[in-house]
Amino acid sequence: MSAHFTRRSLIRGITAATAVATLATGLAACGGDSEAATTTGSAAGGVTIGRVSNGAAEETALKVSEVKSISAELPDAIRKSGKLNIGIGALPSGFAPLAYVGDDQRTLTGAEPDLGRLVAAVLGLKPETKNFTWENLFVGIDSGKVDVGFSNITDTEERKKKYEFASYRQDNLGWEVEKSSTWNFDGNYENLAGLTVTVGSGTNQEKILLEWKKKLESEGKKLTVKYYPDRNGIYLALASGKIDAYFGPNPGIAYNVSQTAGKANATRNAGTFSGAGETLQGLIAATAKKDSGLAEPVADAINYLIEHGQYAKWLAAYNLSNEAVAKSEINPPGLPLDNS
Repeated sequence: MSAHFTRRSLIRGITAATAVATLATGLAACGGDSEAATTTGSAAGGVTIGRVSNGAAEETALKVSEVKSISAELPDAIRKSGKLNIGIGALPSGFAPLAYVGDDQRTLTGAEPDLGRLVAAVLGLKPETKNFTWENLFVGIDSGKVDVGFSNITDTEERKKKYEFASYRQDNLGWEVEKSSTWNFDGNYENLAGLTVTVGSGTNQEKILLEWKKKLESEGKKLTVKYYPDRNGIYLALASGKIDAYFGPNPGIAYNVSQTAGKANATRNAGTFSGAGETLQGLIAATAKKDSGLAEPVADAINYLIEHGQYAKWLAAYNLSNEAVAKSEINPPGLPLDNS
């Protein structure tokens, strides 16, 4: 994923943020392939999202139950099994607010497993979440141990050779500023003229930012880019006015905004930008083995949640409303083969 932020850089950005917040104990690794708390937060007719999230989300009980017309679309083997094996690639330490071990030290919580549980409810299936390392998540899908992955997986044309997708979230980068700042990113790189911005070294967002810096310089304008070794340094610089903004993975920024709300170092999100660049809106998608027959019922389940309001409440609970999609699509255009 050379021209969008890689999952490695996403985890680096998000998990570093958790280190400066209060989630340290909740991020303990499960160890191995975990199936801890596979049904926690689910009950007949409802799913509780944000449970044991250690402040990363607002705990919310949502009414949702099986939709027969959608569950009828399931492959026979899965429908007869009565369960949906949901794969999460959050080992070893998780990445709040998307997927991590909750404050009870055993429940796999976060936006991704919670959406998996909501989808399972619509499909009339018992959700069984399995936690893997990132690489082993795909091994699990390939082997059939996992039916579908909900793990911040970007839709790419390269991955379509082996997998089928049902999109559910925009794949975005974000801009973080002090809450008192009046600056906002409007999608135009010229709005960065005169600013001092920090970004993670070696990330895709750095590549994008340096390209904008070069364009501004060709126009006789200045953009100063500074680097810090960790998120502690970034937030100290932001609070002291040494930098104007931080450009990084949107979910990590959403998490920090929620953690600093009401405090002296409160921040806010000043806009987003597609992780796929200017020409394509990157998408995060539920991922199943190609020709598994799962993309259609999963997409229909997500669209049911969108149409009936549970989807918006799920995003709002995790402060991710700025990554909403209007509709779940089956195998939408993904990052091209030369950009995967």
